Amino acid sequence: MSHLVKMENGQSQTIQEMLGCIERYNPDHLKTLEAYVQDQAKNNTYDLEANLAVLKLYQFNPHMLNFDITYTILLKCLTNLPHTDFVMAKCLLLPQQMKDENVQTIIDLADILERADFTLFWQRADVNRNMFRHISGFNDSIRKFVSHVVGTTFQTIRKDLLKELLGGIEDSTLESWIKRNGWKHQGQGLVVVAMQDDKIKTKNITEKIEFDNVGALMAQCL
Repeated sequence: MSHLVKMENGQSQTIQEMLGCIERYNPDHLKTLEAYVQDQAKNNTYDLEANLAVLKLYQFNPHMLNFDITYTILLKCLTNLPHTDFVMAKCLLLPQQMKDENVQTIIDLADILERADFTLFWQRADVNRNMFRHISGFNDSIRKFVSHVVGTTFQTIRKDLLKELLGGIEDSTLESWIKRNGWKHQGQGLVVVAMQDDKIKTKNITEKIEFDNVGALMAQCL
């Protein structure tokens, strides 16, 4: 959905155009930006710059703070791991946002994900599932991050452990993730994730040092 921002001169700009000028700090545009955040949650899209602009407007206008939008922005940041979006968003939070129980819950979820304790994450996520139920594709976005971590950590992994790390998914769902990531079955109950040796390329490093560069140093040693 295209969101247009009304300017004081009666003309309209897209959100992306508005974010590129001083108008990004105009609180009159906050409602439009908040609606844009809600659309991202509904349509499984993502615009970090716009979302950070919302948090910045809350900093300048605390009386306009919307906690529900804050939750959505933070949860959308989690869907873009392993990028550092969540850290940037967290740095813009006001003290009253940091004290909020739901914000602390989301921060806790982020910390668990950063520790790669995925079993604990899915347990906590199940308890708090109403918090992100409105965010389309949330679970699959987290599974994409889990797959990234698994792909950089394991050569082979037990099938039952992989299912657990991906959120206790069914066999049919597991098969789709194995196919999506280009993994392969090996024997009974094992999945080949990657041959790490194939990712490591030996490099011959040759350093060329000109005599003029070390001449002064050699002279000092005499």
